[in-house]
Amino acid sequence: MQTLVTGATGFVGSRLVPALREAGHDVSVLVRDADGYDPPADVTVFEGDLLEPDTVEAAFEGVDAVYYLVHSMGRGVGFERRDRTVATNARRAAEAADVDRLIYLGGLGADDDLSPHLRSRREVESVLADGTVALTVLRAAVIVGDGSASFRMIRQLATRLPVMVTPRWVHTPCQPIAIDDVIAYLRCVLEAPETAGESYEIGGPEVLTYREMLLETARILGGHEPIIVPVPVLSPRLSSYWVQLVTDVPAAVARPLIDGMTTPVVVTDRRLEERCSVDPVPFETAVYRSCVDESERIAGRQRSV
Repeated sequence: MQTLVTGATGFVGSRLVPALREAGHDVSVLVRDADGYDPPADVTVFEGDLLEPDTVEAAFEGVDAVYYLVHSMGRGVGFERRDRTVATNARRAAEAADVDRLIYLGGLGADDDLSPHLRSRREVESVLADGTVALTVLRAAVIVGDGSASFRMIRQLATRLPVMVTPRWVHTPCQPIAIDDVIAYLRCVLEAPETAGESYEIGGPEVLTYREMLLETARILGGHEPIIVPVPVLSPRLSSYWVQLVTDVPAAVARPLIDGMTTPVVVTDRRLEERCSVDPVPFETAVYRSCVDESERIAGRQRSV
């Protein structure tokens, strides 16, 4: 199948592209800077910006399915408007090229209890679905893996702070999922045409609070067990300031993520587990794999230097 991956340089896209090639699919990618992207073998690279529709038309031609993995949160204030514009341009390009499928990775959460970040993700779903191209949506919570901003924040807080004064979001339930399992689900829906036009929820086998994830991450990494003191009067916005001081997650990303931690993100629909042969790994395994991936990435960088 001829597939186009947008957001190919990101955390999910950079893993999805080689996985699709290994599965025998023809893969092309759309990136803003072709010179800064080192593609896997036999991957076609198109340079363009979805904010400028005329620059991306060629990338969509002759494509069967498009993975939409783009979001603008890292570009600062106004990400909701940019996400809406970019999704509209992608949908129109897919319609003009007569693409069969759009596949989108969004966020979990009940429609009536969403943070601004999660509302934007849900709005992107609506924009992509408001056309003639069949849309498949996967909704996930925290994705555990090297390169995940949300997990990097959890990991660095767990290993760098002996004491944390936190708002009530530490008690919010979350169903994290390993990046390898996300990739497996993304591949599965591509190869299952009956998933076109459907929305699915994906998650790991455990529901944990953010407090439990912080403590479990600290234990797995062999560090101290942080003391976590929830304070009802501390708002998510105020807590985002100490997150920025302790972690290297950019403020433009950290603040919306912290706001989203007030929303329960738990799988309530397990239909895709029955359709796909994916056996999600526990949180502990996902954390260990993330550490191995990070060590290999650092070693590779040192060798190149």
